[in-house]
Amino acid sequence: MSIRATAYIGAMSSESLSDDQAWAAFEARDRAFDGRVVGAVTTTRIYCKPSCPARRPRREHVVFYPDADAARAAGYRACLRCKPDEVGRDRIAVARAVALIEAAEEGIDLEELALAVGYAPHHFHRMFKRATGVTPAAYARGLKAQRAAQALTREDTVTGAIYEAGYSAPSRFYETANARLGMTPSAWKRGGAGVTIRWTVAETSLGPLLIAATDKGLCRVAFDEDQFALATRFPAAEIVAGGGALAELAARVVSEVEQPGRHTDLPVDVQGTAFQEAVWQALREIPAGETLSYSQLALAAGSPKAVRAVGTACGANPVAVLVPCHRIRSADGGIGGYAYGVDRKRALLKREGSAT
Repeated sequence: MSIRATAYIGAMSSESLSDDQAWAAFEARDRAFDGRVVGAVTTTRIYCKPSCPARRPRREHVVFYPDADAARAAGYRACLRCKPDEVGRDRIAVARAVALIEAAEEGIDLEELALAVGYAPHHFHRMFKRATGVTPAAYARGLKAQRAAQALTREDTVTGAIYEAGYSAPSRFYETANARLGMTPSAWKRGGAGVTIRWTVAETSLGPLLIAATDKGLCRVAFDEDQFALATRFPAAEIVAGGGALAELAARVVSEVEQPGRHTDLPVDVQGTAFQEAVWQALREIPAGETLSYSQLALAAGSPKAVRAVGTACGANPVAVLVPCHRIRSADGGIGGYAYGVDRKRALLKREGSAT
């Protein structure tokens, strides 16, 4: 089993929860906590997983155990409705699937993958996405694209990098590479050469905002940066001052700063690892006016133990406000840090209706 798959099993099983955290998960019927805790009812001698749909008992009648084995050892029996004993099996199946995807020289389809771990395809598809934050196919694409990006910096030829990354033929790589890498493979190999990035610095009530875009979408949105910072980030690209094509897009970005939630469909041209993209997608799903802690974001992204890595992914966010990393608070409920300053973060949250 791969290191990543083993880490997934450990992440879901080793983190202890306080009784208050466990009860909150049960009250919310939060599937993200399935496999991390079970609740045992002292009056019925039955234990359940947090997402169990059954009516909740009174708090004083519930005790918590880290897993089903511990609950059984204490004399409780499994709930026949939510079947908490199957959670561990699900977790191991996802880890096995991750290992199979990583080891496969060719693509492995959903039916074959589900059969290998003993589940029906549609059920396993939902289970895998709930556990990891992405579908099996998206995980495989992200893994190959990440390998390709790394190989393109090492191999002497693009074709060599394509085969090293695990693609069966160059045509398979070219079908998806542009969308994932945001530029042609040759341009990636040359550090982005041949890509044109248009930029402008717009005035907002929170200070100057760099807005930059390729012909596919926004690639950089950042406070207190200019074209020189942009050129440092994209040293091989052609950096060109704005123009009419960028003006309308920039106006919509500024509007999103001043009145959040109006332009959630702005096109972006950013890519990351499969993990980063899962975190960024989880961020985009946080409604304006709501916030999460880093731990909650890690759960939403399907990696509950990767709290530090989630923080790093937030810091790598290339498009401020559009991917709303300002909606993340510290574990104690405080406002937490922000790459562009706490005052800006507080102002953004206030505009969205979140208590600061």
